[in-house]
Amino acid sequence: MSASLGLYRLQQVDRKLDRARAQLDSIRKTLENDTELRDALAKADEAQKELHRVKNDLKNAEAETQSQKIKIEQTESSLYGGKVQNPKELQDLQKDSASLKKHLATLEERELESMLKAENAETFMQNAKDQLEKIQSRLGDEHKKLLDEQGRLMKDIERLGEEREASVNPIESNLLITYEELRKQKRGVAVADFSDNTCASCGSTLNASIQQNAKSSNQLAYCPSCGRILYAS
Repeated sequence: MSASLGLYRLQQVDRKLDRARAQLDSIRKTLENDTELRDALAKADEAQKELHRVKNDLKNAEAETQSQKIKIEQTESSLYGGKVQNPKELQDLQKDSASLKKHLATLEERELESMLKAENAETFMQNAKDQLEKIQSRLGDEHKKLLDEQGRLMKDIERLGEEREASVNPIESNLLITYEELRKQKRGVAVADFSDNTCASCGSTLNASIQQNAKSSNQLAYCPSCGRILYAS
């Protein structure tokens, strides 16, 4: 994948995120006048973030425990498989197995703690949602629509955040820095596609040399007028 294509795809995700966040901000400002609702929304939002965090912790704890179990299986396979005959090596393997099992016990305790935290976070999230729903039931149609839209946007932002992480991974760090700086300077549009020899962002005509550079897979080309990264669509 060319550098400009990777950045162009990232920008598509970022622009969707920008729009969703702007819409969410607008809705929140509309709802600001209702103190009770604002407090309930804040609690629900905090509960959702905490649940997401502890679920990630649990996932990591489960992965560490599973990895440790695999290490133990491999060590005991060497220990009891019959291939190792040297007494010193067998003794070392026994020590390794004991050490690994001891650490496994620690990891399993952490996993259990993470499970309990996840259960508590689930309960906290459900209570926050129940309280929010009680308040929502007293609201008129206009607020109900805004709250429904808010919920949809929050889900969209979470999904787009994961999509952005996947888009960022293959991009070199120096290119990402350039892209982020341009996004700040160019009102969120760092990459411009072009067709018919024209930059889609500023309308400037691009000569053949610039167009050829823009189509290269191993370098970036910039519009001589607006300074944005060019992507050959």
